[in-house]
Amino acid sequence: MMIAIVDEELCTGCGLCVDTCPEVFELLDDLAKVIIEPVPEGAQETCRDAAEECPVEAISIQA
Repeated sequence: MMIAIVDEELCTGCGLCVDTCPEVFELLDDLAKVIIEPVPEGAQETCRDAAEECPVEAISIQA
């Protein structure tokens, strides 16, 4: 089971995670939010990509 976590203190609301993995992330009040837990199997690769591409490293993944 994979869980994505957004550190709201680090998030700048750039939206890259939403563009990369809209199944898991959305922007709410200019911050990224996780909208589904656990991450669906079909979205795990793009979720990892979103975490790796986050410019401020605000997304962590727990497997």
